[in-house]
Amino acid sequence: MAWLTYLIYSALWRAVRIVPEKSAYAIFDLLATLAYKRNGKRVSRLRSNYRAVKPELPASELEVLVQEGLKSAMRYWCDTFRISDWSKERVFTTVTTQNEEYLLRPIEQGRGLIVALPHAGNWDHAGAYICARGVRVNTVAEHLKPERLFRKFLAHREAMGMQVLDLNAGVFGELESILNEGELVALVADRDLSRSRVNVDFFGKTARMPAGPALLAYKTNADLITAYVSYTTSGIHLKFAEPLAIDYQAEQKIEIERITQLLANQFEYDISNNLTSWHMQQRIFIDESFVERS
Repeated sequence: MAWLTYLIYSALWRAVRIVPEKSAYAIFDLLATLAYKRNGKRVSRLRSNYRAVKPELPASELEVLVQEGLKSAMRYWCDTFRISDWSKERVFTTVTTQNEEYLLRPIEQGRGLIVALPHAGNWDHAGAYICARGVRVNTVAEHLKPERLFRKFLAHREAMGMQVLDLNAGVFGELESILNEGELVALVADRDLSRSRVNVDFFGKTARMPAGPALLAYKTNADLITAYVSYTTSGIHLKFAEPLAIDYQAEQKIEIERITQLLANQFEYDISNNLTSWHMQQRIFIDESFVERS
């Protein structure tokens, strides 16, 4: 089946780059509508995640948000398949920013920077913009199968100027070195269900998020900020929040938990203000149906 998955993705990638732009996005909107009607597991998960964010909404209003969230998810894929053909000018003119000084200042001063993001908007588009500003984006990716597809996505991101590290046992040390050299590390950080991660309060429920961003900041003195990538009519909006204050004298475990909760608080604020750009279609909350991983 691995070869079939690779062929499907490769054919779709090629086709989406060939068809006219308006038609490409219309096709992905249609795919979102079809997915909504099919109401599979991922759609149900998106709905339950949105319900946690907006518990007060009537069912009819929630369904409108679910449909828009699915369109955001499909737009992510259409953008991702087409972005390698965009000029630098196209990348620049389709991005607006807020508080960009929190991104640029530490890099200009030769200090490391960690940018933590939730699954919102298109982070490839955001990464392409940051790289086009002359700042290399270092990130990690889980090594997924099939291998050829993983390598294809790796090459795609590296062509935009990013360095993508394989998520493995030794990657934390590599990220430490990169930060100590005054570079930027971007990490998607709103979901990690493994035992070693941090439980946080998120929209009044328990969620589990990675300790990595807080631990890297604690160990390297790098700035730690969040970024929220939301969709606009013509592209994306990048909203950066001010650096989190780290208490380097505090006991490590306690401080990591505190900082991770602060990240969750900022994600919660940003998601509440632009829910449908957050297209999380996987489990994030630890509820009564959650089964602990071995």
